[in-house]
This record gives sequence, C-alpha cells and structure tokens, in this order.
Amino acid sequence: MKNRVVSFGRFWWDFVVGDDWRLAAGALVALATAGLLAHAGVTAWWITPTVVIAVLVASLSWATPRRPT
Repeated sequence: MKNRVVSFGRFWWDFVVGDDWRLAAGALVALATAGLLAHAGVTAWWITPTVVIAVLVASLSWATPRRPT
C-alpha cells in the first residue's frame, strides 16, 4: 500500500512540477494572488494569465543559451 501511495505522489509531483519547478511555483503564486485578491473583493481575473505569460517569457530567457559578444 505504501508503495502505491509513494508512486501516486511521485506521479503528481512529476506531472505538476515537470522539468522546471519555477513554472509550477509561478502558477501557484498567480493562483494564490488571484484568490486572495478575489476574496478581498477585487476583480482579479487578469492576474493569472498575466503572471503565467510573464513566467513563460522568463522561462524562455532562462532556457535560451547566451551568445558571447
């Protein structure tokens, strides 16, 4: 039973985090921020797509090799 629970946990970790933990952390921060702002009565639908786009652009810059000048 324990082996199945560990395997299930590892599957979800690999599925959510995948290759880059920073993308998963950015999505979590975006959702938490939007949730907190929505709970406070602020229209926050735009937070999640904005942060996700920013994190994806940053991820591309992290993954792109730098050319020597």
